[in-house]
Amino acid sequence: MASTIQALPTEVVYLITAGEVIDSLASVVRELVENSLDAGATRIVVSLWPQQWRIRVADNGCGMNLDDLQQAATAHSTSKIRSSADLWKINSLGFRGEALHSLTTLANLEILSRTVGGKLGWRISYGNGGEVVQVEVTAIAPGTVVTVSHLFANCSSRRQGLPTAAQQMKAVQATIHQIALCHPHVTWQIWQNDRQWFTICPAATTGQLLPQILPQVRQGDLQEVKLELPNPPNSCTDAINRVSTSNSCTDAINRVSPHSSLNLVVGLPDRTHRHRPDWVRVAINGRMVKTPELEQTILSAFHRTLPRDRYPICFLHLAISPDQINWNRNPAKTEIYLNEIIYWQEQITQAINQALSISSTNFKEAVHTTRVSKLLKAAEAKGGYNFNPQNPNKDHKNPNSLKAVAQVSNTYIVAEHPGGMWLVEQHIAHERVLYEQLCDNWQLVPVEPAIIIYQLSPAQVSQLQRIGLEIEPFGEQLWAVRNIPAPLQQRDDCAEAILELSWGGDLQTAQVAVACRSAIRNGTPMNQQEMQTLLDNWQHTRNPRTCPHGRPIYLSLEESALARFFRRNWVIGKSHGI
Repeated sequence: MASTIQALPTEVVYLITAGEVIDSLASVVRELVENSLDAGATRIVVSLWPQQWRIRVADNGCGMNLDDLQQAATAHSTSKIRSSADLWKINSLGFRGEALHSLTTLANLEILSRTVGGKLGWRISYGNGGEVVQVEVTAIAPGTVVTVSHLFANCSSRRQGLPTAAQQMKAVQATIHQIALCHPHVTWQIWQNDRQWFTICPAATTGQLLPQILPQVRQGDLQEVKLELPNPPNSCTDAINRVSTSNSCTDAINRVSPHSSLNLVVGLPDRTHRHRPDWVRVAINGRMVKTPELEQTILSAFHRTLPRDRYPICFLHLAISPDQINWNRNPAKTEIYLNEIIYWQEQITQAINQALSISSTNFKEAVHTTRVSKLLKAAEAKGGYNFNPQNPNKDHKNPNSLKAVAQVSNTYIVAEHPGGMWLVEQHIAHERVLYEQLCDNWQLVPVEPAIIIYQLSPAQVSQLQRIGLEIEPFGEQLWAVRNIPAPLQQRDDCAEAILELSWGGDLQTAQVAVACRSAIRNGTPMNQQEMQTLLDNWQHTRNPRTCPHGRPIYLSLEESALARFFRRNWVIGKSHGI
């Protein structure tokens, strides 16, 4: 009987292998751009002709000499690793040597390159399988230009299965945006059909770059935190402490610091949020990745800071020791195995809490009303304003930098800040304080006599028992509650509060309900000491910007904004027409 198992033809193997890496226009752009970044490029120009299935990527990286160009497109050829041990010391974006070779099996490939300091540039065309078919000297600035033409010409079914050109261009744009966030120092120019499509200007930090990609977000809506972290207890640092003896440009630009670092950009919850969790992004060592564990950690850290069914804007970039990562989970390297995941989750939570806190280092003006913001914008935009705070460094030494001044409508606390003035809504500020106290110490205290509740359904009884209340039948349609949350014991409306707790939700929902009912009511007069105590307690909460329901707690106006509005830079004589 003839064997039914046979080896696949070489050309079929190539097509299958190429399909793992090259499956769309966006994947071609990603692979070529990552090579440019590995070469140390600070300026990248991407040109696309989607109807012609043609892509060109030009960069100002270190370039390749003739010998390297002749090897670049052969199977599994790379300058980035040498042995299996190097798979645990990956410091570059590319390392498998598959991308260029795969492109030769799916398209026409041409590369022009000249090394920095090289006298000649070279142009090479490659045939199927990566063989060099044409070599010639060419005039080119230092760097590399890669042109891919007639993509998927030998796979008509692949072309037919791809989305429309418009959808593919949208995927290309998303790919470049993701890479740009990880490498904010790079200048990007993107062309489509010989017309400039969009550009991304370099920025000092990711937080400064983000508004170019997400225009509806202002710079003042974001908070950025950069931390240097110790390596996890079980981390091996040999890989990053080694000294490379190679002179290749890739080794020179991809050395990893012996310390791990965390770069976090968050949208402040009292100013910006999203309908979907589409802007919870995680990058590791220069590449955007999918890590459900870390993404869930981010979402959990923002819990009870946003309105219902709203999600945060958060970009997290970890630069960690390569021995902590296994990049071989997915051919596109978008899914990884990360060692010591619990350690990184703890560090991320702490960093988000730091970003959301209010202190002298991250104080920003918050104008929440359209009318106020328009008034300030209408004021003079530029000029020198001669105001001198009594002690501009005071708030760097004293975290309790708010001083209660007055109460407006028995609802808002007017507070003086070294940099301006704040209005604090007393009820929701107190609600935030009580909620975090309840989360840290959910205490149930006995009550005597018991509180009698009338007509509870079995589901309501079960809910009260779920959150820890002792409840038992007390007669026909009557129930006796023997203990209650501590903040409710001084209130006259305990029965109403217990009924509210019985309507469902988890323990945190119950804690929010108790905090809201126990917080000082709007319309309640407060003396100076009571206002100051509330301000001090509120400033020390973990998430002081919003209440547990996601409402903004304070409105701040900087002294500079007030000075602009009142035009305090005017010369007195000139302001009177003299």
